[in-house]
Amino acid sequence: MTETTLPTAEALDAVLRAALAPTSLEVIDESAAHAGHAGANALGYGTHFRVRIGGPAFAGKSRVAQHRLVYDALQKFTSAGLHALAIEIRP
Repeated sequence: MTETTLPTAEALDAVLRAALAPTSLEVIDESAAHAGHAGANALGYGTHFRVRIGGPAFAGKSRVAQHRLVYDALQKFTSAGLHALAIEIRP
């Protein structure tokens, strides 16, 4: 894993927008706050993210199904260093 292959908040944002067409979306890289924890790297970015997302794709779905939409959309990033993902579904 190198600096150029680590996930970025911008890359996650672009994939989520394309896959789920959210009406609200905020992607925050919280990696620096997890320094020294499992899955963290010495660079301080690219491993721990928080996603706040909402839109029609989530309407009427269970919490598990809503989270699965996000995890499925971001699957390619797990092999690129994404270790932890906090998901907040917004109305």
